[in-house]
Amino acid sequence: MDIHVNQKLLTLPDGATVADALTAYGARPPFAVALNGNFVARAQQGARALQAGDRIDIVSPVAGG
Repeated sequence: MDIHVNQKLLTLPDGATVADALTAYGARPPFAVALNGNFVARAQQGARALQAGDRIDIVSPVAGG
């Protein structure tokens, strides 16, 4: 199935989870994750199944002032 991670197309097997997508994308902590605009807690990422066309946004904290 095809999904988008940070606006880039990513192909994953059916039944993949948010955690699978993060691994395939190469995300490195710390970060926050949104699936179709909704926050996904770290504890839920391994159980949250994806569907074709889903959109994941990975946001890393930025320090500054």
